[in-house]
Amino acid sequence: MKVPPALADLPQPLYFFDGQCVLCSRFVAFCLKRDPDGRLKFASAQSSLGKHVLAALGLPDDTLDRTILLIEDHRLYTRSTAALRALRHLRGPARWLYPLILVPKLLRDPIYDVVARNRIRWFGRLDACLVPSPGTRDRFIDL
Repeated sequence: MKVPPALADLPQPLYFFDGQCVLCSRFVAFCLKRDPDGRLKFASAQSSLGKHVLAALGLPDDTLDRTILLIEDHRLYTRSTAALRALRHLRGPARWLYPLILVPKLLRDPIYDVVARNRIRWFGRLDACLVPSPGTRDRFIDL
């Protein structure tokens, strides 16, 4: 899906995640550690930017409870595609998982959905959103 002009000025690639989900926060920490050039930017679903983006895209308020979003090259990616496209910006072996993008979404997304539905039960929920370290604070948009 193409991103509307109202969102064209956002830094890209921009990854939206549930800041209170342990699994989601660990994935962001994983990305931060493996993206020393700072290509990926992040915003939590709970932020005002997260809410603004959902409204601009015409998506329900609870969308980020079920999926992640990645805005890259003025396009919107969700679910397994968003996660895999984020990996391609990393250094090291993690980026080797990117070729899984060749597996059809019809097969990838149901696995993503099972994890998304059970992530809180399996991994837990944080009492507060992820707080970035001073060295990575500039990578988070709209804190």
